[in-house]
Amino acid sequence: MELKNTEYEVDADGIATIWLNRPHRMNAWTGRLHTEYRYLLEQANLDEKVRVIVVTGRGKGFCVGGDSDALSGHSERGGYDSGTKADIARPGFGTSPEFDAAFAYHFGLDKPVIAAMNGPAAGVGLALACFADLRFAVPGVKFTTAHGKLNLPAEYGLSWMLPKIMGLGRANDLLLTSRVFTSDEAQHLGFVNQLFSADELLPKCYEYARNLVRSVSPNSLRQTRWQIYRDLHRDVASSVIDSEHLIDEMSKEEDFREGVAALVEKRSPNWPSVK
Repeated sequence: MELKNTEYEVDADGIATIWLNRPHRMNAWTGRLHTEYRYLLEQANLDEKVRVIVVTGRGKGFCVGGDSDALSGHSERGGYDSGTKADIARPGFGTSPEFDAAFAYHFGLDKPVIAAMNGPAAGVGLALACFADLRFAVPGVKFTTAHGKLNLPAEYGLSWMLPKIMGLGRANDLLLTSRVFTSDEAQHLGFVNQLFSADELLPKCYEYARNLVRSVSPNSLRQTRWQIYRDLHRDVASSVIDSEHLIDEMSKEEDFREGVAALVEKRSPNWPSVK
């Protein structure tokens, strides 16, 4: 696929970076951007060399929501058009039925996703960050759910995700008012894991990702992510039973033997599953 609105790179440590690349529009979301983003997620998920995915924006914005020109077009036509085609990539689909929807597909990926929020995020841009496993941001940038001021519903699972991330009362404040809040407040609310200066943001995200790559086996990361997101839908007994089954299966793998050996020998593991 020709990339017009995104950029992609994989480094020697197996960290893939997806850049939203519409800096002149603060990386505002369009059907083309969504199509490219899903294509790149699929490429990263299928690439055995990739261990962690970092998503960030070019320029001064992370993603300020739906493009205003596109929104004007929807208004003039009298209805919404996603701008995507039926053959759009389906990264993460097939892992669990409850993950097979727009943005929920992140939960079905084999690899963790880190959102490096380099600037403002609104609406669908905020939803995108919600579906990342971890969120790091620069201080003092503005976030908003945005939808209320456009006569729209909470977008793409925001009404489901925000209460899970920060609790119902805090999420209701942001969802019902569509007010602006800063990344500093977002850290206090539990939405952002850590704040870093603009110069430090990507280096710190890569440092975090490298630690995951070096210290955690690929299958442990994969299975733990799926446990976390499946457990949002089920009872505790099912969670325990599933974990017992996984313990039995994963303890037969080479990576388990290597993890135990590294622990006993007090050294870093060299995961056999990593080619």
